[in-house]
Amino acid sequence: MKCPFCGDPDSRVIDSRAGGDGGSIRRRRECESCKRRFTTYEHPEEFIPVVVKKNGQREEFRRTKVLEGLIRACEKTSIPLKDLEGFVDGLLGRIQDRVVREVETQWIGEQVMDFLRDKDPVAYVRFASVYRKFTDITAFQDEIKTLLGRRKRSRRPSKKAKARKK
Repeated sequence: MKCPFCGDPDSRVIDSRAGGDGGSIRRRRECESCKRRFTTYEHPEEFIPVVVKKNGQREEFRRTKVLEGLIRACEKTSIPLKDLEGFVDGLLGRIQDRVVREVETQWIGEQVMDFLRDKDPVAYVRFASVYRKFTDITAFQDEIKTLLGRRKRSRRPSKKAKARKK
């Protein structure tokens, strides 16, 4: 760590302890060159990704915005709030794991759609209607047909299962 007094890059740690909130580490250091002491703080690097909207606008990722959309879509369903919160926390984690500073709304929307598709078909269609901006009843019908087609394909027994029955 560079000394703030003489600029020498070599210092040694004399004492380390947790910061007041527990989210940082306070280190007492001594400069190898001028022997003066100074304090540094270490904090985990946290970044809030920037969301790139369809029109090119950028805004900071807001956990509450995604959660509110999920809550609206899941009204009167059996999906517990803790599942929705867990999903949003996991989503933010996946964004941060991608080590990108910007993420497109399309990617976020598809992640939410995949989550809801597996959880509750009604919540999925509600969210899809807003996300994909359905303008008429045929858009709803098409989405429901697609959803039903996926469910039928996933319920079909495999060739091995059919062979065992014979």
